[in-house]
Amino acid sequence: MNSDQIELAYWVTLSQVDGIGPANFARLLKIYKSAQKVWEEKNLEKLKLDVKTLENFKNLRNQIDPVENLKNLKKQEIKVVGLFEENYPENLKQIFDPPPFIYYRGNLKPADRLSLAVVGSRKMTSYGRSVTEEMVYGLVQAGLTIVSGMARGVDSVAHTSAIEAGGRTIAFMGSGINQIYPPDNKNLYYKIIQKGAVLCEYPPEYPALPGNFPSRNRLISGFSLGVLITEAARDSGSLITANSAIEQGREVFCVPGSISSPLSEGPNELIKNGAKLTSKITDILEELNIDEKFEGKKEIIAENKDEEILLTLLVDASKHIDQLVKESRLETPKVLSTLTILEISGKVKNLGNGEYKIGR
Repeated sequence: MNSDQIELAYWVTLSQVDGIGPANFARLLKIYKSAQKVWEEKNLEKLKLDVKTLENFKNLRNQIDPVENLKNLKKQEIKVVGLFEENYPENLKQIFDPPPFIYYRGNLKPADRLSLAVVGSRKMTSYGRSVTEEMVYGLVQAGLTIVSGMARGVDSVAHTSAIEAGGRTIAFMGSGINQIYPPDNKNLYYKIIQKGAVLCEYPPEYPALPGNFPSRNRLISGFSLGVLITEAARDSGSLITANSAIEQGREVFCVPGSISSPLSEGPNELIKNGAKLTSKITDILEELNIDEKFEGKKEIIAENKDEEILLTLLVDASKHIDQLVKESRLETPKVLSTLTILEISGKVKNLGNGEYKIGR
């Protein structure tokens, strides 16, 4: 393990002390600058923890070796990324209360920065299902990762639709990574791992307590560029996600619904209060200025070795065809034919005069 991984091991184990919540954790790190130094403190009075928490700390310190604890998580295929690490989700770093680290299964990618949360009612109508499926399909085709909370209803449809459209999807859980909730989404849980990741801020065996979900909702919005609500009652938890988005400076998009439907009261009310009325995908893409803000961020996948060579050469800057022939060591006809195919598929752009660039 490198020094960052060792420090992460102490972060993870320290957070598992019952009573050391986010406030205590942040306070101790501010004083000691290192979780390892907190863990190894000999004068425990200096930690200024209450009696019960201090006792929990002593007991856990006698039972667990932090490095072995992290290794055990890896054996369970549970990954952990810390706030101080380069691969911590970029959007999440920007919120005012990012979790110190995240447990996850699956894979996180830089392209996930281009993501949108899709949330809504657990009890949905056929209209809610239809618009969620339609919106998610369009968002995936536009290159966005779909983020939601793996709840029944709109959340589940959003994840499933993203997978069926061939896209990536991220699920934030309101429990530990080993506590699948709701249990009937077990199959969906494993599908999401294959096509993205499931994440949480709680230790692996932490139960799905009611108080976890409002905190979880801030991560759904914080991970994303904005939140789309397709159908929700006035008291739906989706509105908590919308409020978190507003506090975080994220965009809120709402699909309008019938004034006679209780499950359209949430989106309709949010629209009245300034959320973006959304009836088509371009409403979202234009509001977010996707092409302007994230040019060069969309993931482009090569279909063969020749495409991979040329796309790699074009990653950082546009190049003339003569330069591509020289650097790729491919024959000129092969470069020309491959560029033509890449241009047709939208993976590269022909700038004229033999100059090409990535076509994001």
